[in-house]
Amino acid sequence: MIIKFCGMKTISDIEAANALHPDYIGFVLTKGFKRTITADTAKELKNALAADIKAVGVFVDEDIETVAAFVNNGTIDIAQLHGKEDEEYISRLRSLTDAEIIKAFRIKTEEDVRYAVASSADHILLDAGTGEGRTFEWELIKDLKRPYILAGGLNPDNIAHAVEMLHPYGIDVSSGIETDGHKDLNKMKNFLKRLLPAGEKLSAKG
Repeated sequence: MIIKFCGMKTISDIEAANALHPDYIGFVLTKGFKRTITADTAKELKNALAADIKAVGVFVDEDIETVAAFVNNGTIDIAQLHGKEDEEYISRLRSLTDAEIIKAFRIKTEEDVRYAVASSADHILLDAGTGEGRTFEWELIKDLKRPYILAGGLNPDNIAHAVEMLHPYGIDVSSGIETDGHKDLNKMKNFLKRLLPAGEKLSAKG
């Protein structure tokens, strides 16, 4: 199971990630969101990131060439698409970069689940929204066969139950490891510790 800490904004966030060692960290690189950072900040943070932690760039309906540039200049390793990007968009992005692609889907109905499963992206991420800290109805994906990354409202209080119930391929957390909008090292540590009762083999350390 992979672990991703998303919405990293500062050097102290990166230092915490380097200490706790999730598999992935995420930068929000589309303008207009509360965790958005600039290209220069993302480059600085990537340079400070441990070499074996992958950086994921989170984009919402961004220009394809812009997404590819972030990958090709080494700022990010993986592109995560969190908007209305369709199969044509994914195909065009693949023509510009060899990076893995994560496609995020907001899950409200069974039809949303079927749409997500049909995606040609390397990985699908199932969420309730875009970082609002809300969960969705997990029963909708309880029997899902395609591996997925679970996101949306995960926190130290519910993560063990989520993993025990769903056994996702990966988990993605942002607001659940924050206090007053800033990453909280103690919450990060507690989040990882709460995963242990679920009986999963963790690749993250700490």
